[in-house]
Amino acid sequence: MIIIEFHHLVAFAVALIVAFFATPIARKIAVNIGAVNIPKDNRRVHKKPMALMGGLAIIAGFVLASLYSFATKDVNTFTGFLIKPKTLGILIGVFIIIVLGIVDDIKALRARIKFPIQLVAAIIVVATGTRITAISKPFQETVALHPSMMYVLGDILAFVISIIWIVGMTNAINLIDGLDGLAAGVSGIAAITLYIVAVIRRQDDIAIISVSLVGAIAGFLPYNFNPAKIFMGDTGATFLGFILAVISIEGTMKSVTALAVAIPILVLGLPIFDTFFAIFRRILHGKPIGEADRGHLHHRLLDMGLSHRMAVISLYIVSGALGLISIALVDKGLLPSIILLIIIVMFGIGGARNLKEITVIPDDKRVRQKEAAENLELVDAKLEAASGMKPETNIDENEGITSTVEDDTEEDNDIEDVIVEQKDM
Repeated sequence: MIIIEFHHLVAFAVALIVAFFATPIARKIAVNIGAVNIPKDNRRVHKKPMALMGGLAIIAGFVLASLYSFATKDVNTFTGFLIKPKTLGILIGVFIIIVLGIVDDIKALRARIKFPIQLVAAIIVVATGTRITAISKPFQETVALHPSMMYVLGDILAFVISIIWIVGMTNAINLIDGLDGLAAGVSGIAAITLYIVAVIRRQDDIAIISVSLVGAIAGFLPYNFNPAKIFMGDTGATFLGFILAVISIEGTMKSVTALAVAIPILVLGLPIFDTFFAIFRRILHGKPIGEADRGHLHHRLLDMGLSHRMAVISLYIVSGALGLISIALVDKGLLPSIILLIIIVMFGIGGARNLKEITVIPDDKRVRQKEAAENLELVDAKLEAASGMKPETNIDENEGITSTVEDDTEEDNDIEDVIVEQKDM
């Protein structure tokens, strides 16, 4: 039975409230310092400049909620926990990732610069004690309590695997950050799954950290879901990947149950698959692994004809299904999880083949929309002729239709001013 503690709800609420009200502040900071994403190629889905560094709001909500929850739970235990080498290592690693993300959002850095710094952050975390030390042998229903029931990793192998996991997940979340709300939503689903697993296993500390992350993402998502007002940027994407990797090691992988390693792989299955597919695709085409392209899962869904929102929701559902299977592994065991997987795959394949039909506009509706647009243009022309004034016009980049512009929003003006200032420098 899953029992949600009251202090978990408090942590979630604090994180949500802080992140929600911190996001407009993060946006203002991003605009003032020039952390703005300008679409320069067809790989970017958005068509207008967008403020970055929304990840600062997620970080603020997560950190404050975690600190509050642990401090009010037991101050002395929390103080002792903070000075442990493992805790200090995680804090230093997270700090490095955050600073790197902020710098990257202000001035885009090349992969050959970012990767070594991410590697340093991961090495610090692993060297201070956060690592995968053993993998249980498969097909065991009980907890592996004896060395004969598990594969104990040597120090070097454990060190290397742990670093690969952390760096890999840090970049995996960043790679799927291509549509409004996608990376934040998928990370939130992963955090919810890790929270439920922690509650089932009575890992209260991991549960607090996970639910704080869920709340912070929930507070930010209203500003980031399509149409987005702000992007999380590398500040948020790399932070989420890094912290989810650490939580999965300290939570699910700390258990030596038979399927401990499978759980985080399923929880983060979507970004993991997309990352491996991107690496394979780039190697196959003779391109550098770090070179961005337009071949990610979300790009392919858009090319299939799905709308922006439908593509994001579809990937949410896939991520949620993988999370559900991982929870079933913990709570029900291997066989029920396999049955659940078969059910999901059967309906998933059947529905995916006809998914694009949901967003197809019927011909008669398309005609009515065209007639309405023509009538609107005719009315505008008559008003112009009657007034003797020529209004300002703007070309919609998506549809190519000329429309009257009465006024711009204050948000767009702020970003455009920043862009003008950057061009003048």
